[in-house]
Amino acid sequence: MSEERNVLGGPLEPCGGDPVTGFYRDGSCTCGPAQARHLVCAVVTTEFLAHQRLVGNDLTSPSAGFPGLVPGDRWCVVAERWAQAYAAGVAPPVILAATNVRALDIVPLEVLSDFAADVPDDPSSLTT
Repeated sequence: MSEERNVLGGPLEPCGGDPVTGFYRDGSCTCGPAQARHLVCAVVTTEFLAHQRLVGNDLTSPSAGFPGLVPGDRWCVVAERWAQAYAAGVAPPVILAATNVRALDIVPLEVLSDFAADVPDDPSSLTT
Protein backbone atom coordinates (compact mmCIF):
# COMPACT_ATOMS: atom_id res chain seq x y z
CA MET A 1 0.00 0.00 0.00
CA SER A 2 1.31 3.41 -0.97
CA GLU A 3 2.13 5.91 1.75
CA GLU A 4 2.01 8.74 -0.76
CA ARG A 5 -0.47 11.57 -0.19
CA ASN A 6 -3.05 13.24 -2.39
CA VAL A 7 -3.40 16.98 -3.03
CA LEU A 8 -5.98 17.21 -0.23
CA GLY A 9 -3.50 15.82 2.31
CA GLY A 10 -5.10 12.41 2.68
CA PRO A 11 -3.92 8.98 1.55
CA LEU A 12 -3.51 8.67 -2.22
CA GLU A 13 -6.58 6.82 -3.50
CA PRO A 14 -6.59 4.57 -6.60
CA CYS A 15 -7.21 6.32 -9.90
CA GLY A 16 -8.29 3.66 -12.36
CA GLY A 17 -8.33 -0.06 -12.93
CA ASP A 18 -9.98 -0.44 -16.32
CA PRO A 19 -7.68 0.21 -18.01
CA VAL A 20 -5.06 -0.11 -15.28
CA THR A 21 -3.32 3.24 -14.99
CA GLY A 22 -0.24 4.67 -13.32
CA PHE A 23 3.44 4.66 -14.22
CA TYR A 24 3.77 1.37 -12.35
CA ARG A 25 0.46 0.03 -13.75
CA ASP A 26 -0.82 -0.35 -10.21
CA GLY A 27 -3.96 1.75 -10.62
CA SER A 28 -2.55 4.73 -8.70
CA CYS A 29 -0.77 7.96 -9.54
CA THR A 30 2.22 7.06 -7.39
CA CYS A 31 5.55 8.80 -7.79
CA GLY A 32 7.57 5.98 -6.25
CA PRO A 33 11.29 5.34 -6.48
CA ALA A 34 11.47 6.20 -10.19
CA GLN A 35 10.12 9.69 -9.43
CA ALA A 36 7.31 9.10 -11.93
CA ARG A 37 5.52 12.22 -13.19
CA HIS A 38 2.16 10.50 -13.93
CA LEU A 39 0.61 12.35 -11.00
CA VAL A 40 -2.76 13.82 -12.03
CA CYS A 41 -5.76 11.48 -11.97
CA ALA A 42 -7.84 12.74 -14.88
CA VAL A 43 -11.15 11.69 -16.37
CA VAL A 44 -10.17 11.94 -20.01
CA THR A 45 -12.38 13.81 -22.45
CA THR A 46 -12.65 13.81 -26.23
CA GLU A 47 -11.05 17.27 -26.35
CA PHE A 48 -8.16 16.27 -24.10
CA LEU A 49 -7.45 13.09 -26.09
CA ALA A 50 -7.51 15.03 -29.38
CA HIS A 51 -5.15 17.65 -27.97
CA GLN A 52 -2.74 15.03 -26.67
CA ARG A 53 -2.69 13.33 -30.05
CA LEU A 54 -2.00 16.74 -31.67
CA VAL A 55 1.03 17.31 -29.40
CA GLY A 56 2.43 13.84 -30.05
CA ASN A 57 1.03 11.95 -27.06
CA ASP A 58 -1.47 9.54 -28.64
CA LEU A 59 -3.43 7.96 -25.80
CA THR A 60 -6.18 6.48 -27.97
CA SER A 61 -4.26 3.97 -30.10
CA PRO A 62 -3.82 0.46 -28.69
CA SER A 63 -0.23 -0.78 -28.33
CA ALA A 64 1.68 -3.49 -26.46
CA GLY A 65 -1.06 -4.47 -24.05
CA PHE A 66 -2.42 -0.92 -23.79
CA PRO A 67 -6.03 -0.82 -25.03
CA GLY A 68 -6.09 2.90 -25.78
CA LEU A 69 -8.23 5.36 -23.86
CA VAL A 70 -11.78 6.47 -24.50
CA PRO A 71 -13.60 9.47 -23.03
CA GLY A 72 -14.59 8.77 -19.43
CA ASP A 73 -11.57 6.60 -18.63
CA ARG A 74 -9.59 7.58 -15.54
CA TRP A 75 -5.89 7.94 -16.29
CA CYS A 76 -2.79 9.11 -14.44
CA VAL A 77 -1.61 11.96 -16.62
CA VAL A 78 1.89 13.44 -16.53
CA ALA A 79 1.49 16.69 -14.57
CA GLU A 80 3.23 18.74 -17.26
CA ARG A 81 0.87 17.28 -19.91
CA TRP A 82 -2.16 18.23 -17.82
CA ALA A 83 -0.76 21.77 -17.43
CA GLN A 84 -0.18 21.89 -21.19
CA ALA A 85 -3.82 20.92 -21.80
CA TYR A 86 -4.94 23.51 -19.25
CA ALA A 87 -3.00 26.23 -21.09
CA ALA A 88 -4.70 25.11 -24.33
CA GLY A 89 -8.15 25.25 -22.73
CA VAL A 90 -8.80 21.50 -22.87
CA ALA A 91 -7.86 20.29 -19.38
CA PRO A 92 -9.88 17.25 -18.31
CA PRO A 93 -11.63 16.86 -14.95
CA VAL A 94 -9.45 15.74 -12.03
CA ILE A 95 -10.04 13.28 -9.20
CA LEU A 96 -8.36 15.19 -6.36
CA ALA A 97 -8.29 12.29 -3.88
CA ALA A 98 -6.36 10.23 -6.44
CA THR A 99 -4.03 13.04 -7.60
CA ASN A 100 -0.56 12.89 -6.07
CA VAL A 101 0.50 15.82 -3.87
CA ARG A 102 3.65 16.12 -6.00
CA ALA A 103 1.47 17.41 -8.84
CA LEU A 104 1.35 20.66 -6.85
CA ASP A 105 4.97 21.24 -7.91
CA ILE A 106 3.57 21.83 -11.41
CA VAL A 107 -0.09 22.86 -11.02
CA PRO A 108 -1.50 24.94 -8.14
CA LEU A 109 -4.25 23.35 -6.03
CA GLU A 110 -6.59 26.24 -6.90
CA VAL A 111 -6.35 25.31 -10.59
CA LEU A 112 -6.81 21.59 -9.99
CA SER A 113 -9.76 22.33 -7.70
CA ASP A 114 -11.49 24.23 -10.51
CA PHE A 115 -11.50 20.93 -12.45
CA ALA A 116 -12.44 18.66 -9.52
CA ALA A 117 -14.74 15.78 -10.46
CA ASP A 118 -14.68 14.02 -7.11
CA VAL A 119 -17.82 12.27 -5.96
CA PRO A 120 -18.66 12.66 -2.27
CA ASP A 121 -18.71 9.60 0.01
CA ASP A 122 -22.51 9.94 0.03
CA PRO A 123 -23.55 10.42 -3.62
CA SER A 124 -27.18 10.89 -2.51
CA SER A 125 -26.14 14.38 -1.39
CA LEU A 126 -25.94 15.30 -5.08
CA THR A 127 -29.72 15.08 -5.50
CA THR A 128 -32.08 17.83 -4.45
